[in-house]
Amino acid sequence: MSGTWNGKKILVTGAGGFIASHLVESLVQKGATVRAFVRYNSRGDVGLLSQLPKDICDCVQVIAGDLRDLTAIQNAAKRMETILHLGALIAIPYSYQHPAEVVDTNVIGTLNVLLAARDMQIRVVHTSTSEVYGSAIYAPIDEAHPLQGQSPYSASKIAADKLAESFYCSYNLPVVTVRPFNTFGPRQSARAIIPTIISQALTGSELHLGSLDTKRDFTYVLDTVAGFLAAAEATGVDGQTFNLGTGREISVGELVTAIEKIIGRPLTVVQDPERLRPQKSEVVRLLSDNRKAQKQLNWIPETTLESGLAQTVAWIHSNLQFYRPGIYQR
Repeated sequence: MSGTWNGKKILVTGAGGFIASHLVESLVQKGATVRAFVRYNSRGDVGLLSQLPKDICDCVQVIAGDLRDLTAIQNAAKRMETILHLGALIAIPYSYQHPAEVVDTNVIGTLNVLLAARDMQIRVVHTSTSEVYGSAIYAPIDEAHPLQGQSPYSASKIAADKLAESFYCSYNLPVVTVRPFNTFGPRQSARAIIPTIISQALTGSELHLGSLDTKRDFTYVLDTVAGFLAAAEATGVDGQTFNLGTGREISVGELVTAIEKIIGRPLTVVQDPERLRPQKSEVVRLLSDNRKAQKQLNWIPETTLESGLAQTVAWIHSNLQFYRPGIYQR
């Protein structure tokens, strides 16, 4: 695969984020020329890109801007061959509080990426989310499952997905959508459930969590990255959507038990009402059917949940300074 990417010019939006930082690292290792688009701030903070090895960082061109600024996206896309579009506001609790900002960033930001790609004829890999399915009407969930906007975040991503579809249908834009299912691993913030559990477990014996009954399909980050790269390389898949999940589900309560085994001591769970979603907004079950990605992208997740959890526990243990276990991070 490395030969495929050698010298290829790739723009990654949202490059300072969790999955995107791993994607940038992998692309550089494979010889790609990577341009990283990050959201501007006065501190010059490039997010999780700052945690990459120096030799990787030195190979990345960082451009700061805002997805909602079409000119910024157009400038970042110049002379690029592929755009891996991961930029978005992704926190569901935050979307309850600031729905307008989430919609503006995720919908208008995606529109700007698509406009720039259309005008420059650049291939796009667009990032969706399993949250667009809402609570499973049937399981495992395939790509034909109805879309349900159970939070402002999921609704914004449904709109973004449909914009990507429309640009393929209307302008023949080469775009493919990947739909990750609950990616986890090193560098993930405590906004997500696995680092929330681990960071609390490593600093105390009491866990403050929301619902323990919800079930999710957790995919290790390097497997998700491999899915992005497979979608970007594949031919004959323009206009299509692919689930990136393992096909295995686990409840939050069972996840606590699995992490207890790795840490080696019992944990007490306290349900925190602040961490509960509104009843009609809670997505009860997400379990992927990944057969389409297996068949058409030749993508198969390789990391077991247990192995991924062990690697994540080890990383968080060595990087606890990035976490505030006593504070609920939305």
